[in-house]
Amino acid sequence: MNIAIIPARQGSKRIKEKNIKKFLGKPIISYAIKKALSTKLFNYVVVSTDSLKIKKISEKFGAKVFFLRPKKISNDKAKTQDVIKHALKWFKKKNLQFNYVCCIYPTSVLIKPYDLIKSFKIIKSSKWSFVMSAQKYSTQVERSFNLINRKILLFDKKKFNKNSQDLKDFYHDAGQFYWGTPEIWCSKNTINHKSTIYELTKYQAVDINTLEDWKFAEKLYKPR
Repeated sequence: MNIAIIPARQGSKRIKEKNIKKFLGKPIISYAIKKALSTKLFNYVVVSTDSLKIKKISEKFGAKVFFLRPKKISNDKAKTQDVIKHALKWFKKKNLQFNYVCCIYPTSVLIKPYDLIKSFKIIKSSKWSFVMSAQKYSTQVERSFNLINRKILLFDKKKFNKNSQDLKDFYHDAGQFYWGTPEIWCSKNTINHKSTIYELTKYQAVDINTLEDWKFAEKLYKPR
């Protein structure tokens, strides 16, 4: 038994109604729903939302919306892990338990079914309890800097002038999908010694937080 949970609240400060805004003519959440369904990996593809409008749109594209999410975990400070925990507790009360849980973000328009399938094989190997989509930073983090009153503050003075081939690669959350066992989702931290990544290239995922991100995602999607 596997389940995909797509967390899609109604509030969004930077992009109005981001989770259902039209992306190349269709509500953006529809892409994640359809791709998840197409894998045939999941007994349920569920949207966790606090909005009747999002509920209606999600069901139109084939997702299940069994409940409306409480307000206390629907604000901009709500953590994804709390949303997944809430859904799992709801299903547990209905005597439904799952082997693996995949959280898919509603703006994952570039998600590919084969990436979900391949990453599922990784977690199914039993070596890992959490597998997250991630991307390699396009430049070396150790040579980065920030600004304090317009003055440059180096991240690491000793490594700033080193050649790039002498520095380590670093990765960041791709903001696309996360596989985990119910136990790890309900634990204190999802990242531990049994957590790993499924690497995506910079063209395979865009974490959409701004209109600039949105436009970039459209440019990447159009040739597909």
